[in-house]
Amino acid sequence: MDKLDQIFDSFATSNLFRNKSVLQSNYSPETILHRSEQVENIASILGPTLTGERASNLFLYGKTGTGKTLSARYVSDKLETKVKSAGLARLKFLYINCKSKKVSDTEYRIIAELITQLGGKVPATGLPTDAVYSKFIDMIDSRKQIIVLILDEVDQAVKKISDNFIYTLTRVNSELKNAQISLVGISNSLTFMDNLDPRVRSSLGEEEIIFPPYNALQLRDILTERAKTAFSEGVLGEGVIAKCAAYAAREHGDARRALDLLRVAGEIAVREGGNKVNLSHIDTANQKIERDKMLDVIESEPTQFQLVLHSIMLLDKDKSYGTIFTGDVYNIYQDVCERTKNEVLTQRRVSDILAEFDMLGIINARVISKGRQGRTREIKLSLSSNIKEKAGDILKKALDL
Repeated sequence: MDKLDQIFDSFATSNLFRNKSVLQSNYSPETILHRSEQVENIASILGPTLTGERASNLFLYGKTGTGKTLSARYVSDKLETKVKSAGLARLKFLYINCKSKKVSDTEYRIIAELITQLGGKVPATGLPTDAVYSKFIDMIDSRKQIIVLILDEVDQAVKKISDNFIYTLTRVNSELKNAQISLVGISNSLTFMDNLDPRVRSSLGEEEIIFPPYNALQLRDILTERAKTAFSEGVLGEGVIAKCAAYAAREHGDARRALDLLRVAGEIAVREGGNKVNLSHIDTANQKIERDKMLDVIESEPTQFQLVLHSIMLLDKDKSYGTIFTGDVYNIYQDVCERTKNEVLTQRRVSDILAEFDMLGIINARVISKGRQGRTREIKLSLSSNIKEKAGDILKKALDL
Protein backbone atom coordinates (compact mmCIF):
# COMPACT_ATOMS: atom_id res chain seq x y z
CA MET A 1 0.00 0.00 0.00
CA ASP A 2 2.92 2.31 0.75
CA LYS A 3 4.01 1.87 -2.86
CA LEU A 4 0.59 3.07 -4.09
CA ASP A 5 0.72 6.10 -1.80
CA GLN A 6 4.16 6.84 -3.20
CA ILE A 7 2.82 6.68 -6.78
CA PHE A 8 -0.19 8.89 -5.98
CA ASP A 9 1.98 11.35 -4.06
CA SER A 10 4.35 11.72 -7.03
CA PHE A 11 1.38 13.04 -9.08
CA ALA A 12 -0.24 15.05 -6.28
CA THR A 13 2.94 16.87 -5.25
CA SER A 14 4.57 17.30 -8.66
CA ASN A 15 4.84 20.83 -9.95
CA LEU A 16 6.38 19.95 -13.31
CA PHE A 17 3.25 20.70 -15.32
CA ARG A 18 1.40 23.98 -15.19
CA ASN A 19 -1.17 23.21 -17.92
CA LYS A 20 -0.67 19.86 -19.62
CA SER A 21 -3.69 20.28 -21.96
CA VAL A 22 -1.61 22.72 -24.05
CA LEU A 23 0.40 19.70 -25.30
CA GLN A 24 -2.69 17.72 -26.38
CA SER A 25 -3.42 17.41 -30.11
CA ASN A 26 -6.94 18.88 -29.72
CA TYR A 27 -5.64 22.12 -28.17
CA SER A 28 -6.24 25.24 -30.30
CA PRO A 29 -3.50 27.86 -29.85
CA GLU A 30 -4.15 31.60 -30.20
CA THR A 31 -1.74 31.77 -33.12
CA ILE A 32 -0.57 29.00 -35.45
CA LEU A 33 3.17 29.26 -36.03
CA HIS A 34 4.68 28.72 -39.50
CA ARG A 35 1.31 28.23 -41.20
CA SER A 36 0.24 31.82 -41.93
CA GLU A 37 0.32 31.27 -45.73
CA GLN A 38 -1.95 28.20 -45.53
CA VAL A 39 -4.30 29.83 -42.98
CA GLU A 40 -4.66 32.95 -45.17
CA ASN A 41 -5.36 30.80 -48.24
CA ILE A 42 -8.10 28.84 -46.40
CA ALA A 43 -9.59 32.14 -45.16
CA SER A 44 -9.68 33.66 -48.66
CA ILE A 45 -11.33 30.52 -50.13
CA LEU A 46 -13.95 30.25 -47.36
CA GLY A 47 -14.41 34.05 -47.05
CA PRO A 48 -17.42 34.27 -49.45
CA THR A 49 -19.51 32.31 -46.91
CA LEU A 50 -19.68 35.50 -44.80
CA THR A 51 -22.00 37.07 -47.36
CA GLY A 52 -24.10 33.95 -47.88
CA GLU A 53 -22.26 32.66 -50.95
CA ARG A 54 -21.15 29.06 -51.36
CA ALA A 55 -17.36 28.69 -51.12
CA SER A 56 -15.43 26.45 -53.52
CA ASN A 57 -14.85 22.90 -52.30
CA LEU A 58 -11.40 22.74 -50.76
CA PHE A 59 -8.91 19.92 -50.34
CA LEU A 60 -6.06 20.08 -47.79
CA TYR A 61 -3.32 17.51 -47.83
CA GLY A 62 0.02 16.82 -46.21
CA LYS A 63 1.59 14.31 -43.82
CA THR A 64 0.28 13.72 -40.29
CA GLY A 65 0.95 16.57 -37.85
CA THR A 66 1.53 19.31 -40.44
CA GLY A 67 -1.27 21.55 -39.12
CA LYS A 68 -4.10 20.78 -41.60
CA THR A 69 -6.91 20.18 -39.11
CA LEU A 70 -5.61 22.87 -36.75
CA SER A 71 -5.61 25.47 -39.56
CA ALA A 72 -9.06 24.47 -40.89
CA ARG A 73 -10.64 24.61 -37.43
CA TYR A 74 -8.84 27.85 -36.60
CA VAL A 75 -10.31 29.56 -39.69
CA SER A 76 -13.78 28.03 -39.11
CA ASP A 77 -13.83 29.29 -35.49
CA LYS A 78 -12.82 32.79 -36.63
CA LEU A 79 -15.51 32.81 -39.35
CA GLU A 80 -18.24 31.66 -36.95
CA THR A 81 -17.21 34.36 -34.44
CA LYS A 82 -17.26 37.00 -37.21
CA VAL A 83 -20.71 35.91 -38.36
CA LYS A 84 -22.15 36.06 -34.82
CA SER A 85 -20.64 39.44 -33.93
CA ALA A 86 -21.59 41.15 -37.21
CA GLY A 87 -24.99 39.49 -37.68
CA LEU A 88 -24.03 38.32 -41.17
CA ALA A 89 -25.32 35.31 -43.17
CA ARG A 90 -26.28 32.10 -41.39
CA LEU A 91 -23.15 29.93 -41.45
CA LYS A 92 -22.62 26.54 -39.84
CA PHE A 93 -19.54 24.30 -39.79
CA LEU A 94 -19.98 20.53 -39.39
CA TYR A 95 -16.89 18.49 -38.57
CA ILE A 96 -16.48 14.72 -39.03
CA ASN A 97 -13.36 12.71 -38.25
CA CYS A 98 -13.53 9.90 -40.80
CA LYS A 99 -11.04 7.80 -38.82
CA SER A 100 -13.54 7.40 -35.98
CA LYS A 101 -14.96 3.87 -36.13
CA LYS A 102 -18.24 5.00 -34.57
CA VAL A 103 -18.90 7.41 -37.42
CA SER A 104 -17.29 6.43 -40.67
CA ASP A 105 -17.79 2.69 -41.17
CA THR A 106 -20.78 3.32 -43.44
CA GLU A 107 -22.31 6.12 -45.49
CA TYR A 108 -25.41 5.81 -43.25
CA ARG A 109 -23.39 6.55 -40.10
CA ILE A 110 -21.68 9.59 -41.62
CA ILE A 111 -25.00 11.18 -42.60
CA ALA A 112 -26.57 10.16 -39.26
CA GLU A 113 -23.72 11.95 -37.44
CA LEU A 114 -24.27 15.09 -39.55
CA ILE A 115 -28.00 15.00 -38.66
CA THR A 116 -27.06 14.69 -34.96
CA GLN A 117 -24.78 17.75 -35.26
CA LEU A 118 -27.68 19.66 -36.80
CA GLY A 119 -29.82 18.81 -33.76
CA GLY A 120 -31.80 15.95 -35.35
CA LYS A 121 -31.93 12.25 -34.61
CA VAL A 122 -32.00 9.02 -36.62
CA PRO A 123 -31.72 5.41 -35.38
CA ALA A 124 -28.21 3.89 -35.42
CA THR A 125 -29.35 1.44 -38.13
CA GLY A 126 -32.53 0.36 -39.84
CA LEU A 127 -33.53 3.10 -42.28
CA PRO A 128 -32.68 3.01 -46.00
CA THR A 129 -29.65 5.23 -46.74
CA ASP A 130 -31.79 7.28 -49.16
CA ALA A 131 -34.21 8.10 -46.32
CA VAL A 132 -31.34 9.34 -44.13
CA TYR A 133 -30.07 11.53 -46.98
CA SER A 134 -33.58 12.97 -47.46
CA LYS A 135 -33.76 13.86 -43.77
CA PHE A 136 -30.31 15.52 -43.96
CA ILE A 137 -31.35 17.57 -47.01
CA ASP A 138 -34.66 18.60 -45.38
CA MET A 139 -32.85 19.72 -42.23
CA ILE A 140 -30.28 21.91 -43.96
CA ASP A 141 -32.79 23.27 -46.49
CA SER A 142 -35.26 24.35 -43.82
CA ARG A 143 -33.69 27.84 -43.82
CA LYS A 144 -31.39 30.04 -45.90
CA GLN A 145 -27.89 29.13 -44.72
CA ILE A 146 -24.41 28.07 -45.76
CA ILE A 147 -23.09 24.74 -44.46
CA VAL A 148 -19.37 23.96 -44.56
CA LEU A 149 -18.70 20.27 -44.04
CA ILE A 150 -15.15 19.40 -42.91
CA LEU A 151 -14.28 15.74 -43.63
CA ASP A 152 -11.07 15.06 -41.72
CA GLU A 153 -8.97 12.05 -42.84
CA VAL A 154 -11.45 11.59 -45.70
CA ASP A 155 -9.12 8.97 -47.25
CA GLN A 156 -9.98 6.62 -44.35
CA ALA A 157 -13.72 6.81 -45.13
CA VAL A 158 -13.10 6.21 -48.84
CA LYS A 159 -10.94 3.19 -47.94
CA LYS A 160 -13.78 1.75 -45.81
CA ILE A 161 -16.77 2.74 -47.97
CA SER A 162 -16.07 4.13 -51.48
CA ASP A 163 -15.78 7.53 -53.10
CA ASN A 164 -19.49 7.46 -54.06
CA PHE A 165 -20.53 9.14 -50.82
CA ILE A 166 -18.25 12.15 -51.57
CA TYR A 167 -19.76 12.41 -55.04
CA THR A 168 -23.27 12.31 -53.54
CA LEU A 169 -22.34 15.10 -51.09
CA THR A 170 -20.91 17.25 -53.89
CA ARG A 171 -24.20 16.81 -55.79
CA VAL A 172 -26.41 17.79 -52.82
CA ASN A 173 -26.50 21.48 -53.86
CA SER A 174 -28.60 20.62 -56.93
CA GLU A 175 -31.38 19.42 -54.56
CA LEU A 176 -31.28 22.47 -52.27
CA LYS A 177 -33.51 25.53 -52.63
CA ASN A 178 -32.52 27.62 -49.59
CA ALA A 179 -29.18 26.32 -48.31
CA GLN A 180 -25.82 25.67 -49.96
CA ILE A 181 -23.10 23.24 -48.88
CA SER A 182 -19.30 23.38 -49.34
CA LEU A 183 -16.88 20.55 -48.59
CA VAL A 184 -13.43 20.74 -47.01
CA GLY A 185 -11.60 17.41 -47.40
CA ILE A 186 -8.47 16.77 -45.31
CA SER A 187 -6.10 13.88 -46.05
CA ASN A 188 -2.75 12.60 -44.82
CA SER A 189 -2.28 10.76 -48.11
CA LEU A 190 -0.52 12.79 -50.79
CA THR A 191 -1.73 10.40 -53.53
CA PHE A 192 -5.36 10.19 -52.33
CA MET A 193 -6.76 12.26 -55.20
CA ASP A 194 -5.02 10.09 -57.82
CA ASN A 195 -7.18 7.08 -56.95
CA LEU A 196 -10.55 8.86 -56.99
CA ASP A 197 -13.17 8.67 -59.71
CA PRO A 198 -12.44 11.64 -62.08
CA ARG A 199 -15.92 13.13 -61.34
CA VAL A 200 -15.20 13.12 -57.60
CA ARG A 201 -11.70 14.50 -58.13
CA SER A 202 -12.91 17.49 -60.13
CA SER A 203 -15.77 18.29 -57.73
CA LEU A 204 -13.80 17.89 -54.47
CA GLY A 205 -10.54 19.43 -55.63
CA GLU A 206 -11.84 22.82 -56.82
CA GLU A 207 -9.14 24.37 -54.63
CA GLU A 208 -6.14 22.55 -53.12
CA ILE A 209 -3.66 23.56 -50.42
CA ILE A 210 -0.52 21.57 -49.59
CA PHE A 211 0.88 21.51 -46.04
CA PRO A 212 4.64 20.75 -46.14
CA PRO A 213 6.31 18.98 -43.19
CA TYR A 214 7.76 21.21 -40.45
CA ASN A 215 11.56 21.31 -40.22
CA ALA A 216 13.45 20.94 -36.91
CA LEU A 217 13.72 24.72 -36.35
CA GLN A 218 9.99 25.27 -36.91
CA LEU A 219 9.17 22.39 -34.55
CA ARG A 220 11.50 23.92 -31.95
CA ASP A 221 9.53 27.21 -32.19
CA ILE A 222 6.20 25.39 -31.77
CA LEU A 223 7.47 23.38 -28.76
CA THR A 224 9.06 26.43 -27.11
CA GLU A 225 5.81 28.38 -27.44
CA ARG A 226 3.65 25.59 -25.97
CA ALA A 227 6.17 24.70 -23.24
CA LYS A 228 5.92 28.23 -21.77
CA THR A 229 2.31 27.50 -20.75
CA ALA A 230 2.53 23.71 -20.30
CA PHE A 231 5.47 23.48 -17.85
CA SER A 232 6.59 25.30 -14.74
CA GLU A 233 9.58 27.58 -15.25
CA GLY A 234 12.99 25.95 -15.41
CA VAL A 235 11.85 22.29 -15.36
CA LEU A 236 12.97 21.43 -18.92
CA GLY A 237 16.59 20.27 -19.02
CA GLU A 238 19.03 21.67 -21.55
CA GLY A 239 18.54 20.30 -25.06
CA VAL A 240 15.16 18.65 -24.30
CA ILE A 241 13.15 20.74 -26.78
CA ALA A 242 15.87 20.46 -29.44
CA LYS A 243 15.91 16.65 -29.07
CA CYS A 244 12.10 16.44 -29.31
CA ALA A 245 12.18 18.57 -32.44
CA ALA A 246 14.98 16.48 -33.98
CA TYR A 247 13.10 13.20 -33.35
CA ALA A 248 9.88 14.58 -34.88
CA ALA A 249 11.67 16.20 -37.85
CA ARG A 250 13.09 12.78 -38.66
CA GLU A 251 9.48 11.47 -38.56
CA HIS A 252 8.29 13.61 -41.53
CA GLY A 253 8.12 16.86 -39.52
CA ASP A 254 5.16 15.80 -37.40
CA ALA A 255 4.30 18.51 -34.82
CA ARG A 256 1.73 16.26 -33.13
CA ARG A 257 4.42 13.69 -32.49
CA ALA A 258 6.80 16.35 -31.13
CA LEU A 259 4.13 17.56 -28.67
CA ASP A 260 3.29 13.97 -27.64
CA LEU A 261 6.98 13.30 -27.01
CA LEU A 262 7.32 16.31 -24.75
CA ARG A 263 4.11 15.50 -22.86
CA VAL A 264 4.95 11.80 -22.35
CA ALA A 265 8.52 12.68 -21.30
CA GLY A 266 7.03 15.02 -18.67
CA GLU A 267 4.65 12.28 -17.46
CA ILE A 268 7.56 9.82 -17.14
CA ALA A 269 9.53 12.40 -15.12
CA VAL A 270 6.51 12.90 -12.79
CA ARG A 271 6.13 9.12 -12.35
CA GLU A 272 9.78 8.89 -11.34
CA GLY A 273 9.26 11.68 -8.81
CA GLY A 274 11.76 13.93 -10.60
CA ASN A 275 11.69 17.70 -10.66
CA LYS A 276 13.16 18.07 -14.16
CA VAL A 277 12.55 16.64 -17.64
CA ASN A 278 15.87 15.31 -18.99
CA LEU A 279 17.15 13.90 -22.29
CA SER A 280 16.79 10.32 -21.00
CA HIS A 281 13.05 10.94 -20.48
CA ILE A 282 12.77 11.87 -24.19
CA ASP A 283 14.40 8.55 -25.22
CA THR A 284 12.04 6.53 -22.98
CA ALA A 285 9.03 8.50 -24.26
CA ASN A 286 10.09 7.88 -27.87
CA GLN A 287 10.18 4.08 -27.34
CA LYS A 288 6.75 4.14 -25.65
CA ILE A 289 5.14 6.25 -28.40
CA GLU A 290 6.62 4.05 -31.15
CA ARG A 291 5.03 1.00 -29.54
CA ASP A 292 1.65 2.65 -28.91
CA LYS A 293 1.51 4.23 -32.38
CA MET A 294 2.01 0.89 -34.12
CA LEU A 295 -0.74 -0.76 -32.05
CA ASP A 296 -3.11 2.14 -32.79
CA VAL A 297 -2.48 1.72 -36.52
CA ILE A 298 -3.19 -2.03 -36.32
CA GLU A 299 -6.41 -1.46 -34.36
CA SER A 300 -7.78 1.26 -36.63
CA GLU A 301 -7.05 -0.40 -40.00
CA PRO A 302 -10.02 -1.78 -42.01
CA THR A 303 -10.92 -5.50 -41.70
CA GLN A 304 -9.16 -6.52 -44.94
CA PHE A 305 -5.88 -4.98 -43.72
CA GLN A 306 -6.24 -6.85 -40.43
CA LEU A 307 -6.88 -10.14 -42.29
CA VAL A 308 -3.70 -9.71 -44.34
CA LEU A 309 -1.63 -8.81 -41.27
CA HIS A 310 -3.02 -11.77 -39.31
CA SER A 311 -1.95 -14.03 -42.22
CA ILE A 312 1.61 -12.61 -42.13
CA MET A 313 1.76 -13.13 -38.36
CA LEU A 314 0.64 -16.77 -38.72
CA LEU A 315 3.43 -17.37 -41.24
CA ASP A 316 5.97 -15.55 -39.06
CA LYS A 317 5.03 -17.79 -36.13
CA ASP A 318 5.26 -20.98 -38.18
CA LYS A 319 8.91 -21.99 -37.97
CA SER A 320 8.55 -24.46 -40.90
CA TYR A 321 8.48 -21.42 -43.22
CA GLY A 322 11.83 -19.92 -44.08
CA THR A 323 11.39 -16.92 -46.32
CA ILE A 324 7.85 -15.55 -46.65
CA PHE A 325 6.73 -14.51 -50.15
CA THR A 326 3.61 -12.67 -51.38
CA GLY A 327 2.08 -15.95 -52.66
CA ASP A 328 2.43 -17.58 -49.21
CA VAL A 329 0.62 -14.65 -47.58
CA TYR A 330 -2.17 -14.81 -50.17
CA ASN A 331 -2.74 -18.55 -49.65
CA ILE A 332 -3.05 -18.17 -45.86
CA TYR A 333 -5.14 -15.01 -46.31
CA GLN A 334 -7.69 -16.95 -48.43
CA ASP A 335 -8.01 -19.56 -45.64
CA VAL A 336 -8.46 -16.87 -42.97
CA CYS A 337 -11.15 -15.14 -45.09
CA GLU A 338 -13.05 -18.42 -45.43
CA ARG A 339 -12.84 -19.05 -41.68
CA THR A 340 -14.03 -15.55 -40.80
CA LYS A 341 -16.61 -15.41 -43.66
CA ASN A 342 -15.01 -12.36 -45.28
CA GLU A 343 -14.78 -11.49 -48.97
CA VAL A 344 -11.51 -12.59 -50.61
CA LEU A 345 -9.73 -9.73 -52.39
CA THR A 346 -7.67 -10.26 -55.55
CA GLN A 347 -3.96 -10.98 -55.22
CA ARG A 348 -3.25 -7.58 -56.78
CA ARG A 349 -5.26 -5.79 -54.06
CA VAL A 350 -3.50 -7.80 -51.32
CA SER A 351 -0.22 -6.77 -52.95
CA ASP A 352 -1.28 -3.10 -52.59
CA ILE A 353 -2.03 -3.69 -48.89
CA LEU A 354 1.44 -5.22 -48.43
CA ALA A 355 2.96 -2.11 -50.02
CA GLU A 356 1.06 0.05 -47.48
CA PHE A 357 2.32 -2.13 -44.60
CA ASP A 358 5.85 -1.61 -45.90
CA MET A 359 5.29 2.16 -45.95
CA LEU A 360 3.93 2.07 -42.37
CA GLY A 361 6.95 0.09 -41.18
CA ILE A 362 4.87 -2.96 -40.15
CA ILE A 363 6.74 -5.17 -42.59
CA ASN A 364 9.92 -4.96 -44.59
CA ALA A 365 9.21 -5.96 -48.20
CA ARG A 366 11.95 -6.49 -50.76
CA VAL A 367 10.97 -6.95 -54.42
CA ILE A 368 12.92 -9.81 -55.98
CA SER A 369 12.91 -11.29 -59.47
CA LYS A 370 12.06 -14.99 -59.93
CA GLY A 371 13.09 -15.09 -63.59
CA ARG A 372 10.29 -16.38 -65.81
CA GLN A 373 7.87 -16.52 -62.86
CA GLY A 374 7.99 -12.72 -62.62
CA ARG A 375 8.59 -10.59 -59.54
CA THR A 376 7.48 -11.17 -55.97
CA ARG A 377 8.02 -9.62 -52.54
CA GLU A 378 10.13 -11.17 -49.84
CA ILE A 379 8.39 -10.23 -46.58
CA LYS A 380 9.75 -9.84 -43.05
CA LEU A 381 7.57 -8.77 -40.12
CA SER A 382 9.09 -5.61 -38.57
CA LEU A 383 7.17 -5.65 -35.28
CA SER A 384 9.29 -6.01 -32.14
CA SER A 385 8.56 -8.99 -29.87
CA ASN A 386 6.81 -6.87 -27.22
CA ILE A 387 4.40 -5.52 -29.88
CA LYS A 388 3.72 -8.87 -31.61
CA GLU A 389 1.80 -10.35 -28.71
CA LYS A 390 -0.40 -7.27 -28.20
CA ALA A 391 -0.94 -6.95 -31.97
CA GLY A 392 -1.99 -10.63 -32.10
CA ASP A 393 -4.56 -10.03 -29.34
CA ILE A 394 -5.94 -6.93 -31.11
CA LEU A 395 -6.34 -8.87 -34.40
CA LYS A 396 -8.01 -11.89 -32.73
CA LYS A 397 -10.52 -9.61 -31.04
CA ALA A 398 -11.18 -7.50 -34.16
CA LEU A 399 -11.58 -10.53 -36.44
CA ASP A 400 -13.50 -12.54 -33.84
CA LEU A 401 -11.05 -15.48 -34.00
